[in-house]
Amino acid sequence: MTFVPSAPRRAALLILASTLLLAACGHKEDAKGPGGAGAAPPPLPVTVIEVHTRKVPISLEAVGQAEGSREVEIRARVNGIIEKRLYEEGAPVKADAVLFLIDPAPYELAVEEAKAALQQERVRKELAEVDAKRLEPLAREKAISERELDQALATAKQATASIASAEAKLKEAQLNLSYTKVTAPISGITGRALRSEGSLVTANTDSSLLTTLTQVNPIWVRFPLAEADFKRVRGAERETVVQLVDESGKVVADHGRLNFTSSTVDPKLGAVQLRAEFPNPQMKWLPGQFAKVRILAGQQDAMLVPQGAVLQSEQSRLVMTVGPDNKVVPKPVQTANWVGNDMVVTGGLAEGDRVIVDNLMKTRPGATVQPHGEGQAPAAPASAPANAPAKAAK
Repeated sequence: MTFVPSAPRRAALLILASTLLLAACGHKEDAKGPGGAGAAPPPLPVTVIEVHTRKVPISLEAVGQAEGSREVEIRARVNGIIEKRLYEEGAPVKADAVLFLIDPAPYELAVEEAKAALQQERVRKELAEVDAKRLEPLAREKAISERELDQALATAKQATASIASAEAKLKEAQLNLSYTKVTAPISGITGRALRSEGSLVTANTDSSLLTTLTQVNPIWVRFPLAEADFKRVRGAERETVVQLVDESGKVVADHGRLNFTSSTVDPKLGAVQLRAEFPNPQMKWLPGQFAKVRILAGQQDAMLVPQGAVLQSEQSRLVMTVGPDNKVVPKPVQTANWVGNDMVVTGGLAEGDRVIVDNLMKTRPGATVQPHGEGQAPAAPASAPANAPAKAAK
């Protein structure tokens, strides 16, 4: 038996089927429209900056190590027992300050002995001169031979030479006595004492080294510079300004000057050794300390781009720019150095180019983006109405 719906039921079924068909068509249209699952993604908002040529400093950076402007070894110059250490280790001392005292007694005796020997020679000279004067008239009267007179005169001259030798020995003894006071040849910072009181030291041996002394004002900072960077400094060493900066880039020592430039390139590093001099009255920088060096060698015409906007490819560095049609255009660039947080671009960009500075991981060459300036909100997409009416709530 076949079921046949009544006329009113057939009409209700037709109305339901029409409603379902219209609803399905509506869902398809919504899927194709803006925001639907099949629609193209909206342009990516990106921040851009316009680049322009300007005067920027030629700034180079390197890592250097501080060293004393004068470093000397304090050694004993005579043999003896160290009686006293007269300085505080690690403290600054003035030039000619006494650092160690070696037992002076043997050298004081040597001085007295040399004085006595000198006095003996002076007496002998006087006696020889008296003898020569006594023999002169006798020789004229032929009472004695001329040979005797010649011998007397030679003895007097020999006594004069002996006096000179005795005087030299006295000076040597006095000099050795002065060496028992080990003094500082320069002003500087003392090092650790390598010999204590009671130690026997011997001149011209390893035991003669007592301590070290380093002059830290001014301080020297030695650093390498790559051969390519050195070419930008070469010939302008006198005008070059050198600075020391901390980890944040803040200048902590200014007005440094280059006082040495190597005449050779290290074949292993491909770098040239340079040295700068800085005032250091407060002894802020100590020998052996590492420091970041910045070299300012004039100015150049270039553009500045944030360091984060410069990408490194296998062949070169590049930046992402936005073309007139708001599409991403990668451009290889030539870079030089850093100025603060910006990188100096010397080639590859044109005046007014818009460089993308954020969302770089999401940008792709040829993709359409929505550029806006720094601190500005992204503009509405051109395809969306300015005042689109909201859908009425069902």
